[in-house]
Amino acid sequence: MQRNIRALLLITLFCSGLTGLNGQTVKDIEGNIYPTISIGKQVWIAENLKATKYNDGTAIRLVTDDKTWKGLKTAAYCWLNNDIANKDVYGALYNWYAVNTKKICPKGWHVPTDAEWMTMTTFLGDPNTSGDKLKEEGTTHWKNSLNIATNDFGFTALPGGMRLEAGSFPLFSNSYAVWWTATQYDATHARNRGLYFTASSVYRSYDTLQNGFSVRCIKD
Repeated sequence: MQRNIRALLLITLFCSGLTGLNGQTVKDIEGNIYPTISIGKQVWIAENLKATKYNDGTAIRLVTDDKTWKGLKTAAYCWLNNDIANKDVYGALYNWYAVNTKKICPKGWHVPTDAEWMTMTTFLGDPNTSGDKLKEEGTTHWKNSLNIATNDFGFTALPGGMRLEAGSFPLFSNSYAVWWTATQYDATHARNRGLYFTASSVYRSYDTLQNGFSVRCIKD
């Protein structure tokens, strides 16, 4: 019974689009409003970032052409499958050069480091099931999920897909979610975190800086 009441509360809060579990929101420089949540001692935005400007008002470059994306060594973003209709649900996909500007999140917030992600996933407990605690419940967005997502803290992870360094969008974008961290791995790679529709864990990896991944922000 308590679980059902809690589930109804989560649905009410997030369908309203106004507030997260801790009752607070944050607005980016363009006026996009994000609910926020607390996980342990950390405060996160509860949606993927959708900003097309840095927090100083400067525009981030939109790149749709595959060949142009492949050759980039400067900041850029795009929408999943180059379709702006995906903005409100999945947010934007950014290359790591955009992350590394340190101006992509609203002021007072930042892209979490690898260590900050580690703090969060450690708090979630069992690494074999921690991913299910972050995923949105149901199969509205996570198609054919074989696991039981519980979204315990309202993180509401969605399968925002990715853009490969070559510029293409892989098939089955509703199968995975990947977020950049602010931590560079080596001269050509940076750390990230991800979820997959057939796995209950949060995976930790690193990829080339040209890839387009989602971004979550954490409070300073």
